[in-house]
Amino acid sequence: MLSIKSSTMVKYPYRTRAVNLCFIFFIGVIASCNKPSNITNTNAIYSKVLDSISLVYDHGKYKQAISYLNSVTPKYKDLDIVQRFEYYAINYNYNFHIKNDYKVAMPYADSILNLFNTPEKKLKYIVKYGQAFFFKGDVLFELEKYNEAYSYFYRGKLIATKGNNKCALGDFSYRMGMIMYKQEHYRLAAANFKNSSAETRACELSFRYFYREQELLNNTGLSYTKINEADSAMMYFKKALDFIDENSLRFSKRKNLLDVARGVIYGNEANIYVKKKDFALAKKLLKQSSGINLRKGNDNKDAELSELKLAHLYYQTNRIDSMIDLLHVVRGQLDSVRNQVAESDLDLLMANYFIRKRDQKTALSYYIKYDALKDSIAIRDRGLKEADIAQQIKHLENANELFTLKKNNQQQDFYLKIASVFGVMLLIIFLLILLNWRKSRRNIKILGNLNHQINDQNYSLEHALEELKLSSQEKDRILRTVAHDLRNPIGGIASLTSAMAHDDYTDEQKELLNLIKETSNNSLELINEILEVTNNGSTVLIKELVEINSLLNHSVELLRFKAAEKTQQIKIELLDKPVELFISREKIWRVVSNLISNAIKFSASGTLICVKITDQGSEIEISVNDQGIGIPENLKSKVFNMFTEAKRPGTAGEKSFGLGLSISQQIIETHHGKIWFESDKENGTTFYVRLPKP
Repeated sequence: MLSIKSSTMVKYPYRTRAVNLCFIFFIGVIASCNKPSNITNTNAIYSKVLDSISLVYDHGKYKQAISYLNSVTPKYKDLDIVQRFEYYAINYNYNFHIKNDYKVAMPYADSILNLFNTPEKKLKYIVKYGQAFFFKGDVLFELEKYNEAYSYFYRGKLIATKGNNKCALGDFSYRMGMIMYKQEHYRLAAANFKNSSAETRACELSFRYFYREQELLNNTGLSYTKINEADSAMMYFKKALDFIDENSLRFSKRKNLLDVARGVIYGNEANIYVKKKDFALAKKLLKQSSGINLRKGNDNKDAELSELKLAHLYYQTNRIDSMIDLLHVVRGQLDSVRNQVAESDLDLLMANYFIRKRDQKTALSYYIKYDALKDSIAIRDRGLKEADIAQQIKHLENANELFTLKKNNQQQDFYLKIASVFGVMLLIIFLLILLNWRKSRRNIKILGNLNHQINDQNYSLEHALEELKLSSQEKDRILRTVAHDLRNPIGGIASLTSAMAHDDYTDEQKELLNLIKETSNNSLELINEILEVTNNGSTVLIKELVEINSLLNHSVELLRFKAAEKTQQIKIELLDKPVELFISREKIWRVVSNLISNAIKFSASGTLICVKITDQGSEIEISVNDQGIGIPENLKSKVFNMFTEAKRPGTAGEKSFGLGLSISQQIIETHHGKIWFESDKENGTTFYVRLPKP
């Protein structure tokens, strides 16, 4: 499982059932009450073995627990899939979390995946099957094979979605939060941790998910600490501590792990009080934190970090002697519990100490060690920080869509054949009606003197015209269906050409592939916008309360990579306080994204795009300003027209279809808002959107 600095790390085996002790453990010595040999109900006995080992493991006696597990398991035959899953999971957790030996953990992750070797097992144990992908992804992530790791995380998410299992989806959101945190996208990390917390509440409150929930609350607070939102951070730290206290009786047998969790949270709270210059309270919390986690079997690495925070505090308050005494203690701890981050921090403090003592030579030696460690850490984290997670997930979604397209190809062909047959039938009906109408005209001319027959024929003609109208409407529906179905194969072509672009081709072949990809994307965009226009009148607008700061920030973050392609920057100014609007989240997101995309499209490389939201009393105003080419006077009255003549290519030749602003205007008007713009060639263009408060 991923972990982040100063967050609660989970150090317990996967299974957390109630313990039914058949084994008694004293001071690391494991003795069985009953021997497993010659016992008929071996599965029931083995379940008690696993329960007992879990208890020993949770008390920090990892080696004894694993040694006994591996020695006793071969004596039991015909274990069921759940027992084998738990056997592999305990070994996996030990090697992954405790020993940090990822190469040894990998075979256990593979063994867990291999348990689900039939479609029946995958369906029956769908939750454990999804978790197996998360285990494998975690190992790959720590081995810095990020692309493979995201692939396994995404497959785990697909399985959880297929099984409609929010609990398992919480595992995916948790990992995305950890990744966002390591990439220093702290607000996105907080959002993922909160999503995971909401999803984890769907799980049965076993110890594993109890411990995960307090960790998510703590990590949310830690993320807010990083973006200097102290009040939000303290609120989540308090929630985490309250949650632990509320469940302390339920999990009283795991008191040491509850203390570990509290110790980590105390250390994180101390960060807030240091920033507030409340050094006395910060010192008290750091001593509590390190005092708890320095105990044997507890989170010694976190204790080292808390001690170093205390050393920094001593340095800030000019208590140099106390600082150096504490650093000598930490130096001894690091010899047995290695921690690269703590070692670099210690070297920096030692360098500062010798600077104060005017011992420049010794200070320089510590600075050199500090720089080497920081460079090592930076190199280790560079690959992760430079990875575009959103793009990786998008590629995986495209690949999954392509797989689904291939799987449903026969069904699509069947529907197309039906549509073709139906079209032929419509043509025949139309021809029959046309022939009947011509015949009726001839009969009217021939029998013009017979009033009764004329009246009958008029009735027939009216009926035929009504049938023709209905047939025309049905034909339009079929055409929309065919247009909709064209979207999938064209999307598949775009994805295939993207995948082929990474292979070895000549420059001419690559140019042709890029031309196919660009043409496919343009066609797909045109189809999407036409479908949006044709469906706009029939779509039911579903509104909900939406926090507008979050929606706007999410839209900007998703488009930063697109702006980066033109070396553009997007600056965002949000409201000081959160405000909720009663809107359709998807529709308003589409409007904002469309306006930002237009700003990127019609601005030169290296320019700034400003996105701002302001409170206008009874309304909220959103503005998107660019430094682009502006809108000429002769086109200003036409930009909101459907299929407008005002469409122009972007500054990099980007395609424009002239539908986006028309759709945006329709959406804003259905929300009882208004949209307008101000533009000139010197200052660029600013689009404004106003939406009423609920």
